[in-house]
Amino acid sequence: MPDRRFEEVVSPHLDAAYNYARWLTKNEADAEDVVQDASVRALRFFSSLRGQDARAWLLTIVRNTWYGRFSRRDDPDRAAAFNEMSDDRPDPTLSPEAQIMQQQTVDGVRAAIEQLPADFREVIVLRELEGMSYKEIAEVVRIPIGTVMSRLARARDRLVVLLGPAVAEGRLQ
Repeated sequence: MPDRRFEEVVSPHLDAAYNYARWLTKNEADAEDVVQDASVRALRFFSSLRGQDARAWLLTIVRNTWYGRFSRRDDPDRAAAFNEMSDDRPDPTLSPEAQIMQQQTVDGVRAAIEQLPADFREVIVLRELEGMSYKEIAEVVRIPIGTVMSRLARARDRLVVLLGPAVAEGRLQ
């Protein structure tokens, strides 16, 4: 019965865990390893989840797993590119030219996010891609809400700088 409860409570958040892990690791294989390790830990410590937000709880475990095992290997030279924000299905409402421009924008934003330091990248991903509140981010990252807001502001400022040349050159709309 505990396994079934675990599946009902935690399984709906595995996609978010994988998405978060991919942004942290910048590598699909490592993200899979992080989520697998985090899932085992979550199952082992499932009894510690007491009325909390299961998504924030699982993402905290994902973050701790990454920092504990993988962050020491965070080497930009070995990071594999991934298509997290791209969708291979063409939007039938867009012209081929518009589809290409849209993909260029997605690729440019993804590349800019990947250039951010991990502490900025994770708050941007949790807020803008996972839609988490400042409070939820503070719980996952284990920092005060004020620090979350500060990191988000600094991350957004860096993204503006990183994306500025592409916008000025017309590569991003």
